Amino acid sequence: MARPALTITLLVLGLTVFGLLMVGSSSVVDAARDFSDKWYYLKLQSGWAFMGLAGFFLVSRFDYHKLEKPSVTLLLVTLLLLVLVLIPGLGSKLLGARRWLNLGFFSFQPAELAKLTLTIYFSSLLKKTSRFWPFIFILGLVGFLIMMEPDLGTTLILTGTSLLTYFGSGGKLRYLVLMIPMFVMLLGGLILLSPYRLNRLKTFFDYSRDPLGSSYHIRQVLLSLGSGGVFGVGLGQSKQKYEFLPEATTDSIFAVIGEELGLVGGLAVILAFLVFMSQGFSVIRSASDQFGANLGLAITSWISLQALVNLGAMVAIIPLTGVPLPFISYGGSSLVLVLLASGILVNISRQS
Repeated sequence: MARPALTITLLVLGLTVFGLLMVGSSSVVDAARDFSDKWYYLKLQSGWAFMGLAGFFLVSRFDYHKLEKPSVTLLLVTLLLLVLVLIPGLGSKLLGARRWLNLGFFSFQPAELAKLTLTIYFSSLLKKTSRFWPFIFILGLVGFLIMMEPDLGTTLILTGTSLLTYFGSGGKLRYLVLMIPMFVMLLGGLILLSPYRLNRLKTFFDYSRDPLGSSYHIRQVLLSLGSGGVFGVGLGQSKQKYEFLPEATTDSIFAVIGEELGLVGGLAVILAFLVFMSQGFSVIRSASDQFGANLGLAITSWISLQALVNLGAMVAIIPLTGVPLPFISYGGSSLVLVLLASGILVNISRQS
């Protein structure tokens, strides 16, 4: 096994197991309250982790070149699912967003699937042409459907990943000058048209504003991180998870890590993602063909950018965006698809 493939495999296994440990710790209060079983969420996440890791090892042995031919079909299926999730009765609505497609025996988020299928499609497209407008049309269409849910965080991750893939694969840099003002105006419009997004932005600049309302979340996150000190209060000993910290098992799980394992635990997680990114770029440089290089770039950018956005929000470098921490946050759709993407990355390394 090539060195990047081995390192990525060990990182994936380590982060996934660590994620299960932290989901178990952070979810006990909510699980006991809602289901009278403090390990309820851990059991569910363990099932998704088993499925995702099985997929990871299978995909790591599957020739990634075979993904190029059905890339258009995968994109069309994803577009169909993104439309279906908007239909009442098919799409489940939670906290004002319709993001989960209910299939009866389980539900999943098509937007998470879009991260994977769009990376495959764009990797194939950009191997053949660097034409900007076909690329931006597809990206805009997928982004529009996801914003209809609405899900700004996923839209930002998809957009950032796709643009990094476009320009990293040889796209003309002059379009970057066009994209920056377009992106700023579009993002500004989305924020101004949504009161809760505007409140989040105002809170980012002033944490003392509305301490029991719009700034409550970030204040509790920072309190969690500050309470942990250097070495933390001990695994399982978080006080903030007792219904003080919003989204303790999902978007805010890093705050629980910081509280229970301290600065040392938090830095270890950050270091793990930095090593993952470094190994991902090693895979890109050694890829045997353009499709593999594009796909490696897209997957590395996706996982690294998502980790950066989540961690940046947790330490108040950027506003809260509501994206999960890869491998670690609770959520089956996100975990399984990140593991599948990592398996593809390992396969690219094996064939380099």
